[in-house]
Formats: sequence, C-alpha cells, structure tokens
Amino acid sequence: MSETVNPIDGTRISFDERGEGPPLLLVHGSALSRSIWRGFGYLAALQDHYRVISLDLRGHGRSGKPHEQSAYRMPLVLADILAVLDAVEASAAHVFGYSFGARAGFSLADTQPERMLSLISAGGTYRAPGGSVSEVFFPDYDASLGTNGMPGFLEGWARHSGTPIDPQTAAAFLANDPLALRAYFRQVELEPGIADARLTQLETPTLLLAGTRDHARYLDSERAATLMPHASFRALAGRGHGNTLRPADEVLAAVIPFLASVDTSPDQGSVPITTVE
Repeated sequence: MSETVNPIDGTRISFDERGEGPPLLLVHGSALSRSIWRGFGYLAALQDHYRVISLDLRGHGRSGKPHEQSAYRMPLVLADILAVLDAVEASAAHVFGYSFGARAGFSLADTQPERMLSLISAGGTYRAPGGSVSEVFFPDYDASLGTNGMPGFLEGWARHSGTPIDPQTAAAFLANDPLALRAYFRQVELEPGIADARLTQLETPTLLLAGTRDHARYLDSERAATLMPHASFRALAGRGHGNTLRPADEVLAAVIPFLASVDTSPDQGSVPITTVE
C-alpha cells in the first residue's frame, strides 16, 4: 500500500500498484474501495499484462475521509487521480471506472484527456447524477447513514433490493465512515453532467459497458457510444447496476481485447483473456 497527497487540499489518497506493462488505473464506485478489484478477480486477470494501479477514492477505504460536503467536488476527485498518476510516474493511463469511478473517468476525459490512454465505463454515465443515489441504494439512505451508520445502511439496502449483499461489497461498505459517506453522497447529487455537445468532442478511445437491467446507465451508455467519436457499447445481459462487475469473465472478455486494441506499443502484443473463478 502507498499513499500520496492531493496538492490542493492535502487529503491523503491510498493506492496500490502491481504488475508491469501499460498503466491501468482502476476506480471503484460509491461506498466501495479498491479491494473490490481483488475480490472480484480483476487484479489476478490484469496484473500479468498491465501495471495495475487501484486507488481508494477520498471518503472511502484507507484514504482520507473529510466530513465537509465541499471536499467531494469533482475537481478535487480528479486532482486525487492525477496525484496518484504522478506518484507512480505515469504520464497517461488507461482508466477503468465503475459507477462513480466511470463518472470521474468521463470528467477526466473532458478536462485532462492527455492523461488518458483510454476510458472503460462500467455502469457509468456522463449525465448529472441527481437522484441516482436513492435509485441505486434506497430512498432513506441519508437518514439511515445519520442514525444507523454503515450496518443500518447495508440492512436498508438489502431490504430494499430484496437480495443479500455479497461479502466483498459488504466488507467494503462496512469500512466506511458514515459521516464522510453522507457528505460524499450529498455532493454527488449536485454534480453537473457533461453536455451532449461536449461529448462529441471527447477523442479518448472508450468502451462503455452496462447491464440490460441497469436501465438508466444502459441508455446513457448506448447514447454516449453514438456521440463519442471513438466509443463502442457492449450490453451485459441480465445484469443490474449492483452486479455490473461480477462475475468478471464476461466483463474481461470485452475489456481485455479493447485494451489490447488501444495499446500501440510494438512489444506488447495481444493479451490473452484470463478466466476468473
């Protein structure tokens, strides 16, 4: 585990680096941590061919957890990502983001495209996310975080969804600070989106993935693929938002060929697909 510091506000950002090859930054979704990439099998599948960098977003995992809502504005999140890339001396990287991590990837492609080799959006959107937190979790999530903490939040989410939360996701959620997460969610609801007209100017090679049961993200990803000059869309049949990334095999079957097609280094060659149990 390594750490760096956001140069704007001094927030500590925890990250991990393993493997060799082109740099690939993994950015998790809301209330999770970088541990999901290991738990779901992505690190094992990717680290033999890529220098895989995974970070804990501010307010998550082992990174700093400010309680002020303003600390979670997107420009600060992007400064965290750039600080990590600077710390590992990567001038540019492939960015693979899930949910909010994908939203951050869109913003980075919009503001700092020179730091990106490609973007992979899994269950993400370029639109303003207002209302999405209650849609993904449950309507009373804010009150639950304030009174019941993370165990109550998980209980409410499982009850609302009608299915138990998988152990890897539950472990990541329980490691969070409920007050920091509450501030983070409140800011997420206020973040602006990227206009369709602006999306047509994003030149970053992009792969968009969304489950057929993740209706809003599915439609947004499908539309983004028609607007972005170098983007393609792949549907994940039968998946909702919460299980976009698992099981990993179908996702990797799209991600690995995409990454290989973007990498232009003559010594990289093709990257085989690794089966994940």
